[in-house]
Amino acid sequence: MKQRVITAIVALIIFIPIIILGHIWVDIAAMLLGIVAISEILVMKKRILVSTESILAYLGVSVLILPDTWTAILPGKVEQMFVFFLFVLMLLLLTVLSKNLFSFDDAGVIALGMLYIGMGFHYFVAARADSLTVLLYALFIVWCTDSGAYIFGRLFGKHKLAPRISPNKTWEGSVYGSIAATIICTAFVYFYPIAGYSITKMFFITIFLSIAGQFGDLIESALKRYYGVKDSGKILPGHGGILDRFDSLLFVLPMLHLVGII
Repeated sequence: MKQRVITAIVALIIFIPIIILGHIWVDIAAMLLGIVAISEILVMKKRILVSTESILAYLGVSVLILPDTWTAILPGKVEQMFVFFLFVLMLLLLTVLSKNLFSFDDAGVIALGMLYIGMGFHYFVAARADSLTVLLYALFIVWCTDSGAYIFGRLFGKHKLAPRISPNKTWEGSVYGSIAATIICTAFVYFYPIAGYSITKMFFITIFLSIAGQFGDLIESALKRYYGVKDSGKILPGHGGILDRFDSLLFVLPMLHLVGII
């Protein structure tokens, strides 16, 4: 517990100034987080972190994370997603060059990982570019849902939510976590409004995003369960890896785009 608290404090000391400063600091931080996150999937797949497929994965996820202002320099009809697709094609070409030592299955997992992580952190950058309020709103949804689910789950949890995927989660914790997030985050946007969205609309959006975040958490748990690992990585002592800490946010942020906030 002591190590967990120390890691959280150090991470916040680094993380908070970055999101306050915004601009290129957030862009670089998001790319670094994305590269570490895709490397965690590579490790789970038992791939070497310094290899052709790994370099393609790092480049592919970085291309997706880059903000639109960076990719505006691309010539003509060359779009961000097309560049990403070129890296996917190179992964497929590698299956031939390696004589299937690197397989279609390997390429598929890495490509899906790049898309999942890359688009998630792309909208992290986009949320901060919109405003600090929008990014804090997304972060508070995740933090309040997680904290509420943990606290109330321990107090009242009796019915398992997904015992084969995440044995410690309960329906009671899930519901109370969303209630806590909805109350706190609706109050947040009441005092710090998001332009064009009424408090009533934000109330229902918050419920939706809190549920989406919990699905993100469960999906990452399913990934770890499939590969037989406890944590996605070890970069954050006491907390696991980047995917362990950002799994919910990687779902919440694209949903913020879906509802039109970013």
